[in-house]
Amino acid sequence: MVDQERGPKDIDTADRVGILAAATADAMKHKAQGEHETEEGARQTVEMSQVEAVIEAWPEAPKKIARQMMEQYGAPNEATPTKLFWYRNGPWKRTELTSDVVLHDFPSPHSDFLTQYIDYRVPVEMFSMLGEYDGSCLVDRTAGEAAARCDSEAANILTMNLMHDLVTGKTTVEEARKTYAENMVGYTLGRSAPYAERFQFEVSRGGTEDPDEAIAGGAMVHQTVGKIKDVLTGSDEAVSGR
Repeated sequence: MVDQERGPKDIDTADRVGILAAATADAMKHKAQGEHETEEGARQTVEMSQVEAVIEAWPEAPKKIARQMMEQYGAPNEATPTKLFWYRNGPWKRTELTSDVVLHDFPSPHSDFLTQYIDYRVPVEMFSMLGEYDGSCLVDRTAGEAAARCDSEAANILTMNLMHDLVTGKTTVEEARKTYAENMVGYTLGRSAPYAERFQFEVSRGGTEDPDEAIAGGAMVHQTVGKIKDVLTGSDEAVSGR
């Protein structure tokens, strides 16, 4: 167990309620504006010279993909010492490229460092099946996103196409894994591999979120809701934490 001097238990009640109230207010504002969460990020770009400085010390594989992505999509929208981000690039909602790699042995040993997201609602009962298909096929129920994390855009497109086939009942896990391996080999050797070249389904642009349901009833819930309302309206009692 990792020891830490301060943690969640040390945050006072006023701050706890204040954080929840701020999150509630943000949700209400976002819903009222109706703007997609990627729009703000897409409004900014990073200078190419700055990106080159960032990736100079990166491992060779992610460095190659960084330059390939810039050639195809232009400069990233955001950059940190270990990550580059693109928003609304091509068919993708968001692309994250990192110098930190994850080892992955399917369909053959390689490293994962390129994660690409689309808006896609996966039925909850299919989460386990997608995990069996590919551990680097990622699903976020609340955000309504699906993502693929691999070493190339072609591999990620292939992952998403077969995910869609699984969700729509067109294939089985065993068949999908076999098809993935066959298509990846074919694409790498320069053969026709449509499943690795373009999406075989229409990609959504929002509207896939699943915010779940609020828990109704109960004294604790009502008390918390009351505190949030007090914070949003500037009640002295809520600010003091009483």
